[in-house]
Amino acid sequence: MRDYYEILQVSREASPEEIKRAYRKMALQCHPDRNPGNKEAEELFREAAEAYEVLSNPDKRRIYDRFGREGLERSGYHGVTRPEDIFRAFGGIFDELWDFPFGRRRRTEEEEERGEDLVVSLSLTLEEAAHGKDVALEIPRTRICPTCSGSGAKPGTGWITCPVCSGRGSISRGDSLFHLIVTCSACGGQGQYLESPCADCRGAGEVPVTVPLSVKIPPGVGSGSQLFVSGEGQPSRRGGPPGNLYVRMVVESHPLFEREGDDLFCTIPIGMTQAALGARITVPTLWGDDPLAIPPGTQHGAIFKLPGRGMPILDGAGHGDQIVRIRVVIPRKLSALQKRLLKEFERVSGKGKHPPRGLFQRLSDRFFRRRKM
Repeated sequence: MRDYYEILQVSREASPEEIKRAYRKMALQCHPDRNPGNKEAEELFREAAEAYEVLSNPDKRRIYDRFGREGLERSGYHGVTRPEDIFRAFGGIFDELWDFPFGRRRRTEEEEERGEDLVVSLSLTLEEAAHGKDVALEIPRTRICPTCSGSGAKPGTGWITCPVCSGRGSISRGDSLFHLIVTCSACGGQGQYLESPCADCRGAGEVPVTVPLSVKIPPGVGSGSQLFVSGEGQPSRRGGPPGNLYVRMVVESHPLFEREGDDLFCTIPIGMTQAALGARITVPTLWGDDPLAIPPGTQHGAIFKLPGRGMPILDGAGHGDQIVRIRVVIPRKLSALQKRLLKEFERVSGKGKHPPRGLFQRLSDRFFRRRKM
């Protein structure tokens, strides 16, 4: 077996980082996937793995520097001979670049370390959605467990290397150099497990907390609108940036107004005499009461518009309109005087005995006349 420093082409004073870089470079160059059928490359690949496993371990390197490979063998180390040993030697080398052995690109560091995003729902009345509001929220989040400092272990204990997979988190199956790698079921792929979980966080390393937060709801939001608050999501478990918070609006239904986009619709009842004679009424809006002139002869279902009295246009200028539908109310009960006056109205109109033929009646007569032809 050649000298380990010679194999990795580094000096005996090389730092751990220099050794790591040298091994990464050589392992990529000699990887059997890049050199199919090349026995010399496979052997160099195995030698590099063994050299890195020894020189990256301070205790093994100390023994090797003083007594050579013979000293390592006396201490119980017998080199890299099995596929499992090669994968152990890889350590975090290929994890930094690939999800070995399938060649799939790993997530970026930011994706791995950034905390999770949070989504909370906020109920608003239509008035609050129209005028905007400063809201004090209580955000459920987590924080690092103060008892175990995030380790998940009971104070005085720690993590134990999984004896089934020797801390790799995976187990190789097969008898060739590169074959199937499966997740270790004993440790769930973590390579280690807790000796004794922390009583406060139950091994999670985090505890739930409620964080007060004030947010400003802009005028004009609607159901489904989302307010983005940067950095107010879950904290990162690896020291990276926290996630973000999304506040999702739910605008409650209103007893008077219906919303369509930025316009508001309402139905206003008036009496039949107001509809016949005309009147000046007051219409409620989200911005106060507005006067509305009802012209004589207004029919049931007539539509009037109050410009600019609808919802504010979100992230824009101006307001929508308020649309007023008229509902003519016919009294269900009449006094004797009211009946007498209505009958007199009917008489002087000259239509008491012969009711006017409406449009529906004229169309009906025309339809049946054509059917007989």
